[in-house]
Amino acid sequence: MKINSANIGGMQCAKEFSEHKSRVNSLNYSTDGMHMISSSDDESIVLYNCDSGIKTRTLNSKKYGVDLIHFSHNVTDAIHCSTKVDDTIRYLSLHDNKYIRYFSGHSKKVITLAMSPIDDTFISSSLDRSIRLWDLRSPNCQGLMQLQHKAIAAFDPEGLIFAAGVNSEHIKLYDLRSYDKGPFATFQLEQEARCEWTSMKFSPNGKQILMCTNGEHMKLVDSFSGNITYELKGHQNNKRFALEATFSPDSNFVFCGSSDNKIYSWSTDTGNVAATLPTKHNSTCFQQVAFNPRYYVLASACSNVFFWVPSEDE
Repeated sequence: MKINSANIGGMQCAKEFSEHKSRVNSLNYSTDGMHMISSSDDESIVLYNCDSGIKTRTLNSKKYGVDLIHFSHNVTDAIHCSTKVDDTIRYLSLHDNKYIRYFSGHSKKVITLAMSPIDDTFISSSLDRSIRLWDLRSPNCQGLMQLQHKAIAAFDPEGLIFAAGVNSEHIKLYDLRSYDKGPFATFQLEQEARCEWTSMKFSPNGKQILMCTNGEHMKLVDSFSGNITYELKGHQNNKRFALEATFSPDSNFVFCGSSDNKIYSWSTDTGNVAATLPTKHNSTCFQQVAFNPRYYVLASACSNVFFWVPSEDE
């Protein structure tokens, strides 16, 4: 089914899961869209089958905590950040709930964690003002960039470029094969006093970069020119959460939660709100939305996780 403004507005909640008892801090899909994983402040990890719409397993990480969980390219494994003990990134076997490898190096909270779309490389950034490149096959850091300011990071859809959002004012693009030579492009955006960039992601077609903030707007940036295409506004964020937004697989829409308990969607062609979906979310912890990369399924989460699908009338 083609995603458009009409059927987005008619999406319905098909499933609700209440396994987590605290705020869900991350959602992530497998590359094939068949599986999803969520992690929570209650230190639990839940696996879902997106085809059947069921929960398949619950795991716990009570010793280290869990945040920013991501599937590796094998859906039986995942990487995640720690919330206790130290700031090590951990590589977990979901099959037997045992750690395969540890990635030590960051000295403060990790705020970015992302897998390469093409291989075993992944990237992390931290409040220690560094960006690190890793390979799942080795515990040793494969590349280190020490910066003057806090940064967030993201891979492009082809896995050849990564972007760094530095000090909420510069977007720097690096060739993964020669990142040590510095960025091949730097875009400067006006720094805002009342909000910070909290995450960034490329659109699936690679043409735009979405800068998520802890304010009441987000920025769509042309990934070739660095120009701001649109500021996405209309949602509320009075608690200044780090709201996690998502692109639709066709890159035509952006979805984000709001403290008025609605999911907002914007057209990337016009920058206008295309639809809003009322939800049963708890506004005190509603921060996560994620669109399935292969199927017409949207997930949203506070402490409960919801799956949204098109109306049967569409």
